[in-house]
Amino acid sequence: MPRRILTSIAAVAVGASAASLGAAPAHADPVVPRHAVIVCQSASFYANYDSASGPHGFKRTLPYGNKIGHTPGAHPVYNGWAATFDFGPNDWGYVRIECIGGYDSW
Repeated sequence: MPRRILTSIAAVAVGASAASLGAAPAHADPVVPRHAVIVCQSASFYANYDSASGPHGFKRTLPYGNKIGHTPGAHPVYNGWAATFDFGPNDWGYVRIECIGGYDSW
């Protein structure tokens, strides 16, 4: 057999061996949101963020002091809109980053 075919067969055999050993794809562990609060008088909370059109799917308005979660450096911020967890109804959405503060205050 030509050397190129043998190399391909060997690569397939190594891949099959790894799969049979239960090799799993790498994954990131989820990061628990740090406790924070809304520091603006009120903040719009959106279901999603689209890079072309901005936030969309308005959910509700969060009042000053509302308990939320966001971990800087781990949860994304797009054009000032931060992925945020609202601990009241237990759901994720997007809020303006400048409206998040009081980290670890509760």
